[in-house]
Amino acid sequence: MTHAPTTDDSPSTPTGTGQPERSVGDLVRAAVSGWLGTALEFMDFQLYSLAAALVFSELFFANDDPGMAVVGAMATYGVGYIARPVGAWFFGRMGDRIGRRKVLFYTIVIMGLATALIGVLPVYSQVGMLAPALLVVLRLLQGFGAGAEISGAGVMLSEYAPARRRGVIASLVALGTNCGTLFASGIWAILLVAVTEQQLMDWAWRIPFVASALVMVFAVWVRLTLKESPVFEAREDVVEGEALTAADVEAGDAPAEAVRAVEAKSLTFKSVAVAFLLRFGQAGNSGMIQTYLISFITVVLMLNKQLSTEVVIISSLVAFATVPIVGALGDRFGRRTMYGVTSAAALVLVVPCMLAISSGTTWKVIVGYVVIHNVSVMSMASMENLALPEIFGAKNRYQATAVVREIAAIIATGVAPVVAAAWVTAASGSWIPVAVIIAFFSACALFAAIWMKEVAGRDLTDPEPAM
Repeated sequence: MTHAPTTDDSPSTPTGTGQPERSVGDLVRAAVSGWLGTALEFMDFQLYSLAAALVFSELFFANDDPGMAVVGAMATYGVGYIARPVGAWFFGRMGDRIGRRKVLFYTIVIMGLATALIGVLPVYSQVGMLAPALLVVLRLLQGFGAGAEISGAGVMLSEYAPARRRGVIASLVALGTNCGTLFASGIWAILLVAVTEQQLMDWAWRIPFVASALVMVFAVWVRLTLKESPVFEAREDVVEGEALTAADVEAGDAPAEAVRAVEAKSLTFKSVAVAFLLRFGQAGNSGMIQTYLISFITVVLMLNKQLSTEVVIISSLVAFATVPIVGALGDRFGRRTMYGVTSAAALVLVVPCMLAISSGTTWKVIVGYVVIHNVSVMSMASMENLALPEIFGAKNRYQATAVVREIAAIIATGVAPVVAAAWVTAASGSWIPVAVIIAFFSACALFAAIWMKEVAGRDLTDPEPAM
């Protein structure tokens, strides 16, 4: 099926036939809503990543071997991904049935509360094994809410945006990941300078988690004023704000024009496989670079802990340019081309970047991290938040996007840091296992880019998948 791109770029113009109009203010609120939710999710992501590398291995895991304590901290990080596919299925299905707006309200509250509560947990020295057990419970709750958060934000913003500007506008979701990472890293950087190591271990580590509640409150307020997605409202199978089901059709309760949408093909093997591999490649690189590589720098290379936060901050600042530029190029040249370029570049650059990082020289570590992070993580994230919604049809876009994203993530991001930690330990601290794993994930994204059909600019009201 061929879809002609929309030719009118006005933000207030509907992006598909028969859609209700949305003003520039509505588009801004949708963008801020997606940005805040994604910022909170990735603030949690980076808060835990840095805490696992800097303090959690000592606070929550009693082990005389520092390397194995890091493995335990990374494993608990991975546990959060077990609940994400469940949350993706539950909330994604709900989002396709009752609308995006309501579900995005639920996910932000669940996710935000779980993140803040980590900051009041007792530690191992106080309650023994109950400490890591409670940490696991909150990680599961975080995962349940986060499972449909970034997917919902991407779906909502791509359905709001004009067809030929989706890349730039939807890249704001990826900037949310960047802002969350930067905010979390900034807090940790300040703490490492402002307090002693003993104070950090005693109480200061709690501050970033508790402070995240402020972002949640603001995000909830914005979402209370947000209008529903115009694409959802324009769906032929949506009646009085709720999607009809096959049972409604069989009972004769569906209007004639809604039958096609209800009976449309939900998924195809190619649409699922391409979306899975694109997400698998980006998520795997994200877990390796934003999570494990921080531990590699501090624990394996034994460099200054402050350097680990500095490289993340610098790279996040650079990504403020990388993300919108790649998003705009995706609008100009297509998602397929840009995925191919960025994933191929990641394959070429991984070895020189890891050589620079493993050298231990401060400026080489910073340059190596910034380059590999922006090429293999942030560039792909810029396109992912709109490419996946564009691949799937309006009938089940939210659920399909969320479930594919999270299944790929639990395999890639949840497992890769644990495998890397064990492999590097077995390899006596060599950087080669890290490079091999990053190259593998980049190759998966490159294969998907070659295989996929171009989806930029397609009509998002179409109930069927693009390929």
